Amino acid sequence: MKENKIRLQKHLSECGVASRRKAEELISQGKVKINGHTAFLGAKVDPKRDKVTVRGRSVVPSGEKLYIMLNKPRGFITTMRDELGRKNVSELVSDAGARLFPVGRLDRDSEGLLIMTNDGDFANRLVHPSSHVNKTYRVTVKGEVVDEQLLKMRDGILLDGRKTLPCDCFVAERKPDRTVLIFILNEGRNRQIRRMCEAVGLAVLRLKRTEIAGVKLGMLPQGKWRPLNEREMRRLTNISQKGPETK
Repeated sequence: MKENKIRLQKHLSECGVASRRKAEELISQGKVKINGHTAFLGAKVDPKRDKVTVRGRSVVPSGEKLYIMLNKPRGFITTMRDELGRKNVSELVSDAGARLFPVGRLDRDSEGLLIMTNDGDFANRLVHPSSHVNKTYRVTVKGEVVDEQLLKMRDGILLDGRKTLPCDCFVAERKPDRTVLIFILNEGRNRQIRRMCEAVGLAVLRLKRTEIAGVKLGMLPQGKWRPLNEREMRRLTNISQKGPETK
């Protein structure tokens, strides 16, 4: 008889619980159970027979796959569960008709383009380092920026013992007390731009993501969302298909 079992993290991502990477974290933290028993990494389930719970809540397969863009305001976190009661991006998409999670992240003090979906495989492929997805940010820093600082950030900054990949970084606008920079990165390390700026003596005043892989935020109002259109989905799907094969 053919085995109908799949990896637990794949099942959780397909049910719209979280991306596959986040699902692995939930399993490692002991927050996932299979038929009443605490699950472990590497476990497999039969979606039609096994009962899976996350933090005591049953996991059920999601219906239609949804893909949206959100203009995230500052002050909202992208972690889907927070014990501190902070504002969450899930509140902004509660009327989408499905439980959605972010593809990648933006820290609490950052704003702009955030893609959200209930398609775990799509999310996993898009955020995987092998996809090399370009992301564009408009960053306002305090004071003046000199060429030496730009060159250092373009070449790479040592963070946590590992150098950042070369990136595009240039001045978009100069004002008496601040400078607007454009960053184009193809990696997504934690608070990367803020830490790169700090390493060269720059203080970030505002950070906004404006584009992901050619998909632009455009004039979408802050705090609002809309479905991705066919052209945008083609761009993202073509990129995500270059990611790792799912098992």
